[in-house]
Amino acid sequence: MPKRTSRGTVRLDVQLPLKLARSDPFLADAAAAAALAAAAEIEVWTSASGSTALRAIVAALTTLPLAVRRRAPLAVLALVMGSLLGQSVVDPHADVPGVLVVAFLLAAYSVAAHAPRNVAVGGGVLGIAALSASTHLQGGGVGNYIFASALFGALWIAGFALRSRRLRAEELELHASALELDQEARARTAVAEERARIARDLHDVVAHSMSVIVVQAGAERLALPEGAGSTRDVLQSIESTGRQALVEMRRLVELLRADDEQLALAPQPSLAHLDLLIQQLREAGLPVELRVEGEPVGVPPGVDLSAYRIVQEALTNALKHAGPARALVTLRYLPEALELEVADDGPGGDGADGGGHGLAGMRERVAVFGGVLESGRRAEGGYRLRATLPLGGAR
Repeated sequence: MPKRTSRGTVRLDVQLPLKLARSDPFLADAAAAAALAAAAEIEVWTSASGSTALRAIVAALTTLPLAVRRRAPLAVLALVMGSLLGQSVVDPHADVPGVLVVAFLLAAYSVAAHAPRNVAVGGGVLGIAALSASTHLQGGGVGNYIFASALFGALWIAGFALRSRRLRAEELELHASALELDQEARARTAVAEERARIARDLHDVVAHSMSVIVVQAGAERLALPEGAGSTRDVLQSIESTGRQALVEMRRLVELLRADDEQLALAPQPSLAHLDLLIQQLREAGLPVELRVEGEPVGVPPGVDLSAYRIVQEALTNALKHAGPARALVTLRYLPEALELEVADDGPGGDGADGGGHGLAGMRERVAVFGGVLESGRRAEGGYRLRATLPLGGAR
């Protein structure tokens, strides 16, 4: 069964139809070869020019091999031209059925269209040589030679041109497939990195809250009177369990912070730091305006941090990709949610980094809190990103 999120799996599901499509040309060639052979034999047995038996054999050898003209184009051309040349040697006065001319031209086209470049060139030289010899043996004049050579050359050039076009298309298809796979790998890597960053951020938020619990439990335990033994034991258990949980949390997140010591020491950003972030973007060359709608309320630490990160990523993308533009950041404090909107009026791209990984990271952040992320081009020009983060028990 194909997986909706795995393009590679979907491609596996269409391999059978593709294989069947590739086998169809052989069936078509076989049918065409049989039809040409039948037409040639009818023409041979209904005319009385030269040896009928010889012409019948030549007709079969010239038409039936066309069934494999794509698989062995040089061999088919050699057999077709060899048969016609052999008839010219044995019976130079026998007529060549018109159907065999079609077979000869189809073989010329096939060697140019389906053989490797060097083989195609060699087949063209071989065909011209055999054609010249056959025309000479049949007593044809210069006009016949020029006409036959021009016809052969035109079909060969057409086949060669179509071959180059087909190879170019296949090359572009392979390149596109490689880019698609690379894009998927980069997207997966970006999502994994963003999830690790979210884990670090949430660790800091939870660790802070846990530390407050431990400190308050310890302080309350020390302040209890002598007779509150059972309460003291409960507080002792809370304090001990909290400390153990902190140790385990730090140990589990330690690998994520191995190369991020500066981040571990830095204070966690929040919406209270948006003014500083906007000032930095202005100094970097992006005019930014901040607008707050609704009555500001306290938000959960995780939502606060993620909201800051989303605005930071959106403004960074606008600076990189929007071109000459102005940006507007709007915070809307709704009854049950915090809504963030970052809009610009630039002529730039899709508002995300080159592969859309910035949007993937922001979606991960919003999904953690069950929120909604919308993004896209604005009708009046520019790009807009809107994220809605439920506040839950923030109020």
